[in-house]
Amino acid sequence: MKLKFKQQQYQTNAVNNLVRVFNGQTKGTRKEVVGREGMYVQEIFSNKKIELTDTDILKNVQNLQREQNIKPVKKLDGGYNFTVEMETGTGKTYVYTKMMLEMHKLYGWNKYIIMVPSVAIREGVHKSLKITAEHFQETYGKKIRFNIYDTKNKSNLVNIKQFGNSAEIEVLIMNYQAFATRGKEARKIYQKLDSLQSEKPIDIIKRARPILIIDEPQRFGDTAEKMLHEFNPLFITRFSATHKKVKTKSKNLHGKTVTTEKERFNKVYRLDAVDAFNQKLVKKIKVKGIEVKENTGTNSFLFLDAITVSKNKYPTAKIEYEIKQKTGIKKTSKNFSQTEDIFSASNDLEQYKGYVISEINAKTNTVSFTNGVVLSVGQVSGNVSEEHVRRIQIRETVLSHIEKERELFKKGIKTLSLFFIDEVAKYRAYNESGEQIKAEYEQVFEEEYNNAIAQKSLFDADYNAYLEKHDVTKVHSGYFSVDKKGKAIDSKESRGQGGSDDISAYDLIMKNKERLLSLEEPVRFIFSHSALREGWDNPNIFQICTLKHSQSTISKRQEIGRGLRICVDKHGNRMDVETLDSEFFDINTLTVVASESYDTFAKELQNEILASLSGRPTRLTTSVLKDLELTNKAGETFAFDEMIATDVIIDFRVKGYIDKDYKVTEVLVEAIDKNTFTTIPELENHKEEFATIITKIHEVDTFKASSNAKAENLPKELKVNENFAKKEFQALWSKIKVKTLYDVDFDTNELIKKSVSAIDNQLSVRKVTVHIATGEQREGMSAETLKTGGSFSKTKQQTYKTASILGNTTYDLIKEIAKNAHITRKTATAILTQIKPTSFVQFKENPEHFITEVSRFINEEKAATLINNITYHKTEETYSDDVFTVNNFNGSLQENVLEVQKHIYDYVKTDSKTERAFAQELETGAIVYAKLPSGFKIPTPVGNYNPDWAIVFETKEVKHVYFIAETKGSMSTMQLKGAEELKIEYARKHFAKLGSENLKYDVVKTYQDLTDKILK
Repeated sequence: MKLKFKQQQYQTNAVNNLVRVFNGQTKGTRKEVVGREGMYVQEIFSNKKIELTDTDILKNVQNLQREQNIKPVKKLDGGYNFTVEMETGTGKTYVYTKMMLEMHKLYGWNKYIIMVPSVAIREGVHKSLKITAEHFQETYGKKIRFNIYDTKNKSNLVNIKQFGNSAEIEVLIMNYQAFATRGKEARKIYQKLDSLQSEKPIDIIKRARPILIIDEPQRFGDTAEKMLHEFNPLFITRFSATHKKVKTKSKNLHGKTVTTEKERFNKVYRLDAVDAFNQKLVKKIKVKGIEVKENTGTNSFLFLDAITVSKNKYPTAKIEYEIKQKTGIKKTSKNFSQTEDIFSASNDLEQYKGYVISEINAKTNTVSFTNGVVLSVGQVSGNVSEEHVRRIQIRETVLSHIEKERELFKKGIKTLSLFFIDEVAKYRAYNESGEQIKAEYEQVFEEEYNNAIAQKSLFDADYNAYLEKHDVTKVHSGYFSVDKKGKAIDSKESRGQGGSDDISAYDLIMKNKERLLSLEEPVRFIFSHSALREGWDNPNIFQICTLKHSQSTISKRQEIGRGLRICVDKHGNRMDVETLDSEFFDINTLTVVASESYDTFAKELQNEILASLSGRPTRLTTSVLKDLELTNKAGETFAFDEMIATDVIIDFRVKGYIDKDYKVTEVLVEAIDKNTFTTIPELENHKEEFATIITKIHEVDTFKASSNAKAENLPKELKVNENFAKKEFQALWSKIKVKTLYDVDFDTNELIKKSVSAIDNQLSVRKVTVHIATGEQREGMSAETLKTGGSFSKTKQQTYKTASILGNTTYDLIKEIAKNAHITRKTATAILTQIKPTSFVQFKENPEHFITEVSRFINEEKAATLINNITYHKTEETYSDDVFTVNNFNGSLQENVLEVQKHIYDYVKTDSKTERAFAQELETGAIVYAKLPSGFKIPTPVGNYNPDWAIVFETKEVKHVYFIAETKGSMSTMQLKGAEELKIEYARKHFAKLGSENLKYDVVKTYQDLTDKILK
């Protein structure tokens, strides 16, 4: 399979911003003759110099920054250095590849060097340029010529010569160790080489005036940074999710020196972790944490795996423990209830004396014992071997994988899991004869995998066949460095760099990126040395397991970075929000099985994300300030109430500290920086603390960095409860489970006739006008009149109709109408030729609006024609009761899941606050109800439709009212999306065809709307 790429607006925006830095630059190339030998003339091509002044570029940068609410720089920071902030997994390599082509197209620049901090990233970039080449050629009609700078490969040095001599777009990919270390290979760039006719590589590069692209610049050491000028770059672009911050010192309000951190250089684009998550450009993160809790003075092993809550039963705790048997002591697990004794269950092992369960608390996810020991879900207690913790991690990863895979297999999406290990010998081992044997992790994995798929009767036939297709030995593989004898070995780490320089570690995994995404490829579980935590990204990693001690030197964001990309299906299609809509995060979720507690991992991850966020405009409202408490150095406290908070907001608005949208302005930030910040008298003694709080506030309240896979112990599979069997619900189900088909008797002539009539009667194209206002300065100008805008007065205004400002743009009118209205050119021609001349002449007034309006009228008439001419028919088929089984239930009781009594499940997942409130009301008003599952669909010409609710009521007049409800936040059909509104109209016809006097279908906003309709 081949990965498919498409234009993403956010990536286009990033490229456009970089290009716009040089607005005003003219296109051109530069060619020099550097030598003559007889008839032979040696020429080199270099990037044309920048014609703009520093002032021009500064203005361009400031404009870009203002558009993005980035604090504008006052001067170019670090000269021609421009940074792009993009969250891991959002495609920064794609962006700078597109940037090179766009810069060449607009300005003629064609010499680029991509600099990276490690061999891993170098190989990843090389692979990315390969697989995107065809995609970009379709867009730009050009291919980039790219090569790796590698002095160890003599033939590779020819590429440097080509870099200087070629007029094509030339790219060198270089890891900085190739020029900024003391090693023999790094010195070659400054030496005269025979293979380059006694020229130095650096001299050839310098003459080309390359544009430097720095990938992950925060990883470059000071030595590498200082040597960048050696390349004589035209300018430098820097791409990272977390740019390096530098410390600066300044005086605070009390004259004390304070140290703050700020990013260097000139940021022209920002897509941080919050933006990427909220815009659904990366996966959501779930965390499974395994925590070891040692209890002094005991060797008792206990692992609290889960707490199960069920209706009409007390919670139970699934606990793994040791049991004494005739053959010895082994580990086992069972579900325990309150008051049960682990000592008895273990066949009287002395270590468990006193371990009687005193409480199982589902709210706090803890189990308490009479001896005072308390365990949380995911926690291991006692004398625990590291091997057993790793087994639990492998088991949890396999179970998460199978759960995810069952769901995605039906959708044609390959599921991959990635294990990071710190010692290859734990997975790949050899005997004295050099033959490969099963190592610890390989053996444990195969045991746990076989256990996980043992009960295949629980799976459907197709998935079973998929599991049986390949033996367990084929479903996992390791990607490691190899020695000269072909044996897997630990990768060689570059000291202090956290990455490997061993090229053999990357060959296989890079080359097989696409193959791993195919369902025909048996490998689904990947074991990799920890050195491969960077550079390689596979979009279908859904589980990451770190089988090693968590190291403080490795960030959580770095650990999850390999799995953040949005997944693709077996055809290489990106499963983005455009494709999946509301199902996006149901599919795109990354589960991290951590070697530490969930709380620790989640807290550190969120702190890292928070720390990575650069300054952004903050909405400062009363809700932000209310209940805030400040304590000054004297120990005096001040608490905001609503009145004080309101006074501060009013004060800030007057001073221009916040704008009309309550966003913090540069005026406030600058006032704090310059110690000129003032506030209301009540806060005078707490001004410094208040200024500090304002500086630190970030708009991250909507960001959910991670969700705990075990936090609330909701069931993974939802099955119907006893409410489903109630005669009232069965009566409703028997009415609505009948499947229907529809016929449409569509008459093109009727569509043409109605469209022509609608256009002639209703078309009103906005006239293109020019409005001219004249004003003059008033006498007696003052600061007050300037603030209020009253220092000028309007003296005259005129409006002219004109077509002249439309320019010379030509339109293929028939093509545009046919495309926008989804009709044939023949039908579009018929409509346009039949409308009145007075209607058609409006095209000249405003072509764009004419096309939009005419297309809208045709679409509306087409929709009405379909609705009026559609007929539903009952079939012999009915929906099976199995449609109600939910195989992959997930959610949060705090956010979108309710525990309920009258529903056909014990839990109901809601999509909005409206639905949540509606379900709560149904608990008191309905006899029985159901949130209809996604598998229950009504066919319509604009796609399948899934109604929200099936409800049974009892009223004084009628014993049972059967109601199918669609809950919408707005009752205005004008506010519903077009296709959604049409589906509702088709649904009315479907339910009408089912023909039951007591069965009603309607759209409601609230429970009160529902009761009003029932009582009509």
